[in-house]
Amino acid sequence: MTKEAELTRSKQLALALLAAAAAVFVVTSLLPRGFWVDALRAVSEAAMVGALADWFAVVALFRKVPIPFIQHHTAIIPGNKHRIADNLAGFVEEKFLRPEALAAVILKTDPSTHVAEWLQSPDNRAYLARHLLKLLPEILATADDARIQQLLRDALNAAIGKLDLSRSLGTVLAGLTRDGRHQELLDDGIVALIGVVNRPATRDMIAGQIAAWLKREHATMELMLPTEWISESGAAMIARALQNIMEDIAADRDHKLRLKFDDMVQRFLARLESDPSFAARGEEFKRYLRDGDAFNNYIHGLWGSVRDWIKADIAGGDSRLHDGVLQAAGWLSEELLRHPAMRASLNQHLAGMARTLAPAFASFFTRHISDTVKAWDDRDMSRQIELNIGKDLQFIRVNGTLVGGMIGLLLYLSSQLIEWAAR
Repeated sequence: MTKEAELTRSKQLALALLAAAAAVFVVTSLLPRGFWVDALRAVSEAAMVGALADWFAVVALFRKVPIPFIQHHTAIIPGNKHRIADNLAGFVEEKFLRPEALAAVILKTDPSTHVAEWLQSPDNRAYLARHLLKLLPEILATADDARIQQLLRDALNAAIGKLDLSRSLGTVLAGLTRDGRHQELLDDGIVALIGVVNRPATRDMIAGQIAAWLKREHATMELMLPTEWISESGAAMIARALQNIMEDIAADRDHKLRLKFDDMVQRFLARLESDPSFAARGEEFKRYLRDGDAFNNYIHGLWGSVRDWIKADIAGGDSRLHDGVLQAAGWLSEELLRHPAMRASLNQHLAGMARTLAPAFASFFTRHISDTVKAWDDRDMSRQIELNIGKDLQFIRVNGTLVGGMIGLLLYLSSQLIEWAAR
């Protein structure tokens, strides 16, 4: 049964009770007076009063009732549409969209565990992959739209134009070198260099260079000297010397080469911050990114290749993207279920995001509710509300008829008792 049919049926029930009370009143008015006749008449009178009063109360909510003196207090819902809109929006914001309330719901429902358990099912993973792959063509179509591409290009160019590459690079490197972190990088470089020096291939290369130098610079003596022994010994000596130097630098935190490296890094950072030549190079590189045909053609061609591959993969029967989503979803599920601390951390981060985003979202959402309700036509708004709650409101009329009848009976019996006591 539709809402309109249910509302009509409820109205008919309330109207039938009113009609029954009116019929009883007419019949008892025509009958000879007596105790029971007068009692039924009192019940019907009070029932009609209750039914009509509650009819007025219900109807006055939705439409104007042309009764002198009180008609200005009817059509309550249409007449207070703007206030209802603002109050409804405020109620939703206060009861459902408060940051702490949303965060509490997230922590209580434990979404990370639910997601992990949901992804345990192969059918659910396939469902996720299938719908993600359905969404990809729409995303690609959006990206291929010339207007969208121009918008993205303009946004990227604006972002590049505002970027100070020299200072930004200096800020990044300053963070990387804070607290002597660049010295750790130097230590790793020393260890790697020692490893390279000690490789047989490196020593063979040094020995070969020594032999070639002897042949080139001292061709006559090279014929008389043990070139191979000199080359191998020289290579071993150079390797040991380099290794000793590197080990000395690694062991001494105040080694002069280490301090020189530190000074060089600091001077380079200072130049990034203030040297006009670095700033000019940064601007030149920005112009290359914005206006360079070669770079932009390369990016465009690269995007075209990626796009065509994605389309071909989705259209094919054996999609690698589909398999990748399945594998990634399965791995994520296993990892989340295996690490309770990770799930708790994710929930905490989600709750934190809710606290941060809730005010802006609540403001947008409640404004949308308020503006939407205010934009409704008065009659349509009243009709929609009546269709949704009018069925229950009709029971006010039913109850008014029944309660009125009972009150009428009590008043009649009370009056008869008072008359009997006064005799």
